[in-house]
Amino acid sequence: MKTLDTASVRLDFPILSELVNGKPVVFLDSAASSQKPAQVLQAMQRVYRATYANVHRGVYTFSERGTELYDQARAKIAQFIGAPRPETIVFTRNATEALNLVAYSYGRAFLRPGDEIVITELEHHANFVPWMVLAKERGLALKFIPLTAEGMLDLSRLDELITPKTRLVSFAQVSNVLGTIIDPAPIIARARSVGATIVVDGSQAVPHMPVNVQDMDCDFYAFSGHKMLGPTGIGVLYGKLHLLEAMPPFLTGGDMITSVTFERATWNDPPLKFEAGTPSFVEAIGLGAAVDYLSALGMDAVRAHERAIVEYALERMSEVPGTRIFGPTDPAIRGGVLTFALNGIHPHDLATLLDREGIAIRAGHHCAQPLHIRLGVNATARASFYVYTETREIDALVEGIYKAKKTLRK
Repeated sequence: MKTLDTASVRLDFPILSELVNGKPVVFLDSAASSQKPAQVLQAMQRVYRATYANVHRGVYTFSERGTELYDQARAKIAQFIGAPRPETIVFTRNATEALNLVAYSYGRAFLRPGDEIVITELEHHANFVPWMVLAKERGLALKFIPLTAEGMLDLSRLDELITPKTRLVSFAQVSNVLGTIIDPAPIIARARSVGATIVVDGSQAVPHMPVNVQDMDCDFYAFSGHKMLGPTGIGVLYGKLHLLEAMPPFLTGGDMITSVTFERATWNDPPLKFEAGTPSFVEAIGLGAAVDYLSALGMDAVRAHERAIVEYALERMSEVPGTRIFGPTDPAIRGGVLTFALNGIHPHDLATLLDREGIAIRAGHHCAQPLHIRLGVNATARASFYVYTETREIDALVEGIYKAKKTLRK
């Protein structure tokens, strides 16, 4: 298997040569949004500088070039996640919009009062709030697969929770807080046994490990470009084609129609039916370049690198007195996230003091307040890793924590 040459990888990321407060930057917040390699920045700049024009609108050269690059990006992304054809890839602004698209379009069209939706206790708000709103609006029951003390899902409850009344099951493949890697197979098998539709939030999975939606056999799969070396403003919803064809549009306007008269409109075929207005085509092309970059690295190598970094981080952080680490302690079932709390130090104070050392971590509830309620804490600190993370940065984090403890006399 290929291995990552992290030193060479880092040369592709201009921002990593910057100084923060006079210190070399240590960026440990990639779970929120990753940094961008020069290859992605250059791909987007080429469009703006040399061939910019609206796609699907013109018969002149710039428009045709842009349309071709846009279509190529959709095909690359389909191949990257094992989708059967480009038409199953819908571009959205981000994973949040993709999940809302399913809730608003599929959910409102096909779920009825008394139906049940099953999600988990570890979900990001993006895969929690849309279902909560839909359940209240439509008289649905919302149920939760609980967590074990180790931060795993309690799969022994599946038969109890996923019943013949269950019409939709949605879960994150990897937790953005605990780092827990969920095996989708048992959940999907149980959902299939009762005829439920399956939605997977892959925001923390697609950037970090090989994903094949056909092998997984989910109905919908959502992820964001900005977490996988791509730009902001572009996300992806994969959907099985027969479901996308049956669903009403999420937004209406230009480009998602085939014809409009004063009396009626007819909708375009998927995926254009769900892409009203001028699309974020430059961002989509940037995401295509990010897919090229990750493909060249090899997703098995990306996963192996992060597993090694997580293992090292767990070991180093366990040395710090008064540290509580949340989530699985086995790096084989943990993504590139380390969430923790320090006795007597608020996460926001810690993050502020670490920033003085050029170290960027996340502090707060990480858009997962129900999970923090379940964990019995108001906020946590989170360090998260990616292809450019080195063990020396974990050492810098630990050293920074000791400095913060000394400053706060903890």
